[in-house]
Amino acid sequence: MNDALLLHRIHFAFTVTFHYLFPQLTMGLALLIVILKSLYLRTNNPLYNRSARFWARIFGINFVFGVVTGIPMEFQFGTNWAEFSRLTGGVIGQPLVMEGVFSFFLESAFLGLFLYGERRLGRIGHWWAAFAVFAGSWLSGFFIIVTDAWMQHPVAFLRAPGGMFQVTSFWGLLLNPWAQIQYAHNMCGAVITGVFVMAAVGAYYLLEGKFLEDGRAFLRVAVIVGAIACAVQIFPTGDIHGRYMALHQPATTAAMEGLFKTETGAPVVIIGQPDAESERISNPLMATGVLSFLIYGHTTAQVKGLNAFPKDDWPTNIPLLFYSYHIMAGLGTIFVAVMAAAAYLLWRGRLYSSRWMLMILLISLPFPYIANTAGWMTAENGRQPWLVYGLMRTTEGYSTHVNAGNGLFTLLGFMGLYALLAILFLFLVHRVIAQGPADEPAAEISSGKPVTVA
Repeated sequence: MNDALLLHRIHFAFTVTFHYLFPQLTMGLALLIVILKSLYLRTNNPLYNRSARFWARIFGINFVFGVVTGIPMEFQFGTNWAEFSRLTGGVIGQPLVMEGVFSFFLESAFLGLFLYGERRLGRIGHWWAAFAVFAGSWLSGFFIIVTDAWMQHPVAFLRAPGGMFQVTSFWGLLLNPWAQIQYAHNMCGAVITGVFVMAAVGAYYLLEGKFLEDGRAFLRVAVIVGAIACAVQIFPTGDIHGRYMALHQPATTAAMEGLFKTETGAPVVIIGQPDAESERISNPLMATGVLSFLIYGHTTAQVKGLNAFPKDDWPTNIPLLFYSYHIMAGLGTIFVAVMAAAAYLLWRGRLYSSRWMLMILLISLPFPYIANTAGWMTAENGRQPWLVYGLMRTTEGYSTHVNAGNGLFTLLGFMGLYALLAILFLFLVHRVIAQGPADEPAAEISSGKPVTVA
């Protein structure tokens, strides 16, 4: 691999990884804010409205940083990946434009109404504003997933003279089966990030002995939603995604699992170190027959190993793919255990006083970010050496006129700038958390009736 291509890949990987730290939280919080507003409408308890407004402040900060870090990625299609943009723009341009024109404007416009329009909108109108923010953020995720899913599993296209891709069916593009499966799995991951952040803040308040009522509300909502999301992330979304990948990207599945040779009754490697040169797993801890069962439903099925495919079609970095997949899967299993334990303690009425569980929830805050990042690394490294799977290699898509020196210079510049943005983001969020939820107004704005706690 030449230096320019490597730097272009590192550059885009850095910017997209840093950027996705923000959308995963906004998409997760968007759902939780709607739930809090719904609880407020149902119970008339101002605690839930206060909680929704508190998390909307964090949502707003997160949203701004997501926009700031997302815009440069659009330009990178032209600066670092010009040939890819020229050939595939007729396909990927449509969902990307729809993401900007429809979902982004829906989300941003109603976020402003939600943050500053409660007095004029009233209780019901404010709920609809929250729902519109939720719909916009989740539509945004859908259109981005559609774009990536087409690169993973191209459908509804033809190749025009000159090699350019063109859409033959707009609905075929949007209803790509890979997109539906990937979207469900991805959005569960976003919700998991949201619930762990909310639970961590609630646990922090209880451990510090401040904003106790709000902390309990945060924990109650986060644990109930989180227990559901963590379970759904593994089954059915993760299970279906894994089976579909094994069908359409078998070389990727083999590399993820460290399966170098075709086996009947293929095992799952729980722990091990892939040795791509020797084509084996060092120091493995395996569960025999489990991989065959997970893919085909019985333990004696044959699963193709990497030896069944030309080496030119193997993922280009097998160790990184193997480790990122196992980090994602391992953390996903831990999330289920943590949320199941927290849900049990909540049911028994002991969660708020169990300091050990509160500490676990607090220190778990960064792990959903790691799991989501590892999941995307699995998807994108698994697609290599293809930009468009089976049709266009990565070596065919980069900007050949942008040399390695230019790529390195801009990469270092982005790293420095994003480091400053990270410090500013942490400062702003820390200030909101330190201030805590704002006091509820003494009277209902929309009706003029006194607020009562149900």
